[in-house]
Amino acid sequence: STHSVCEKMAAKTEYPNQTVVSHFFLEGLIYTAEHPSLFLLLFLLIYSITMMGNLLILITVGSDPQLSSPMYHFLGHLSFLDACLSTVTVPKVMAGLLTLDGKLISFEGCTVQLYCFHFLASTECFLYTVMAYDRYLAICQPLHYPVAMNRRMCAGLSGITWATGAMHSAIHTSLTFHLPYCGPHHIAYFFCDIPPVLKLACADTTINELVMLANIGIVAAGCLILIVLSYVFIVAAVLRMRTAEGRQRAFSTCTAHLTVVLLYYTPPVCIYLQPSSSGVGAGAPAVFYTIVTPMLNPFIYTLRNKEVKRALRRLLCLGCRESPAGSPPH
Repeated sequence: STHSVCEKMAAKTEYPNQTVVSHFFLEGLIYTAEHPSLFLLLFLLIYSITMMGNLLILITVGSDPQLSSPMYHFLGHLSFLDACLSTVTVPKVMAGLLTLDGKLISFEGCTVQLYCFHFLASTECFLYTVMAYDRYLAICQPLHYPVAMNRRMCAGLSGITWATGAMHSAIHTSLTFHLPYCGPHHIAYFFCDIPPVLKLACADTTINELVMLANIGIVAAGCLILIVLSYVFIVAAVLRMRTAEGRQRAFSTCTAHLTVVLLYYTPPVCIYLQPSSSGVGAGAPAVFYTIVTPMLNPFIYTLRNKEVKRALRRLLCLGCRESPAGSPPH
């Protein structure tokens, strides 16, 4: 009855740590239900390319001594983040395309997925800022660069990005799942994210939405402002260079970073600035930066960076050179 429902709602508000919902149902992406096998193959292909591309970048950066500069140190972190970010969402999407039970996710699993997603995504946001600062030092202060961006500084900045991302995600996850969830349990999305999960809460979510907008907005805007400022100084320094070769080399190392920054920042703005519009139909922007961008990043850095291309050739040709040496003479 209506009276019992009201009593239940009141009880849930009074005891927010109690949870009636034990699992959620991920409704998935729009249109995928019509051709599940086709989309399963598509996502499997995308995931395979993502993992192979980022793993190849990681191996190349880690094994080639000519890629020991800080820029490639941070590129290795980015590749690892992209591989993990894709792993948080894509396998669950594929499971949902295989069986109906694959769309189910436990309350604890949803909590872990939301935490991991925002941990990795926010860490990537901070890492892009650090990479822009690295390019600023390398181009605008080349004499000071080896001292300012030494190994200790690289390790410290990398550690700070990971720690800050973990703390940032912990705040959002605790605020989201501190609310009572007593039904319904259908998430109109393809993974557990803050806006669609908040819609299912049995309490007022105004404060959560304000905190989400303020926190994510301030962090994202702050990082973006720092990146833009870095590139204002970089462009000014590049234009003062006397040789065309120097300008071309400087721009080639920066255009890849700028491209991935644009790919990263544009979709989340559409999602988190309009939390009420999140739903099955609003999944397209999220698909782009959670599934497509991690696949594109290795190609962007490979195609736009001559040093990475040369290192990849050396790595891929290593086996070609070793096999004739080990084969018996004819």
